[in-house]
Amino acid sequence: MAKISKVRTRPLVLPLKQPYHWSYGIRDSFAVNLIEIEADNGMVGIGECTVAPDQAGTVAILNRLVKHLIGQSPHDVAPLIARTFNQEYLGYGANIMRAANQMFSGIDMAMWDLQGKLAGLPVHKLLGGAHRKAVGYFFFLQGETAEELAAHAAEGYAAGERVFYLKVGRGEKIDLEITAAVRREIGDSRLRLDANEGWSVHDAINMCRKLEKFDIEFIEQPTVSWSIPAMAHVREKVGIPIVADQSAFTLYDVYEICRQRAADMICIGPREIGGIQPMMKAAAIAESAGLKICIHSSFTTGITTCAEHHIGLAIPNLDDGNQIMWQLVQKDIVASPDLSPRNGWLDAFQGPGLGFELAPSLIEAGEKRYAEAA
Repeated sequence: MAKISKVRTRPLVLPLKQPYHWSYGIRDSFAVNLIEIEADNGMVGIGECTVAPDQAGTVAILNRLVKHLIGQSPHDVAPLIARTFNQEYLGYGANIMRAANQMFSGIDMAMWDLQGKLAGLPVHKLLGGAHRKAVGYFFFLQGETAEELAAHAAEGYAAGERVFYLKVGRGEKIDLEITAAVRREIGDSRLRLDANEGWSVHDAINMCRKLEKFDIEFIEQPTVSWSIPAMAHVREKVGIPIVADQSAFTLYDVYEICRQRAADMICIGPREIGGIQPMMKAAAIAESAGLKICIHSSFTTGITTCAEHHIGLAIPNLDDGNQIMWQLVQKDIVASPDLSPRNGWLDAFQGPGLGFELAPSLIEAGEKRYAEAA
């Protein structure tokens, strides 16, 4: 049986097509750490991590964590990660599962990619098979002004998009202005809003009441993520469905959201929960409470999109408007397959592992940008 012989960490900085506006501020690039896990037969599994708050710091952490993988079987991903977490986090008094999950997500992703390649099977087959032939994704609106966002909405509507997603939490006046502008362009299409913790309980209740006239399908994470009861309070008082996002980073968060009836759906991704297998667990907890999972993406490339897509194929309680973010970078490092949804749908992948091929020149350019910024 194959054993892990090498692990490489490659930090990349990838510029965006346009500035990214949300309640936390503005970004002009994505930073990711590529993880390449090589077996002793030469086969390589690839994953990626997001970085927070410092890319060089996360590279140092990853380089320490992956030492535990050398000489081990890629098929032992769950016990390896559990043991590494105990030794490198809990063993030093660092009970910071949210931060650890962001590191382990890329390791888990690469291990599953390697397992699929070794078996000659797509990852969703290893997870028990696909519940659907395609996964649905929403149209992620980009822009700063109402005019820019309306123009992008019109473009999506003309292309036949089904579900539109708009960032709010930028202030009452601009939130109402941009929501109205987008609604005018998309007719009766489905419109979702994400406040990214931008409101107090009082503000969230008032904003939801003012936004109801725009026929909002749901509002994501209206209040601070640390307080699940705050989100439950808002959900009890308003008519618009409420979705948990930043509140759900661990399995224990997912359980508490379900127990407290704090949300109508849970938006979570491998970056938060720690990888592909933990996502299956999170989906099972939500399923037991009758809730769907909306897959959440983050500042990532098509590598993570592929991992999320296999998760979306494999879990039964999936929403039909999930998130992807690779399209926001100027040039995605995934060369194939084509990750562009058609009318909001992306068919199942059948290649081994996560099923992607990378563009080496774009990876090298990303490494160069990191080196120049360091």
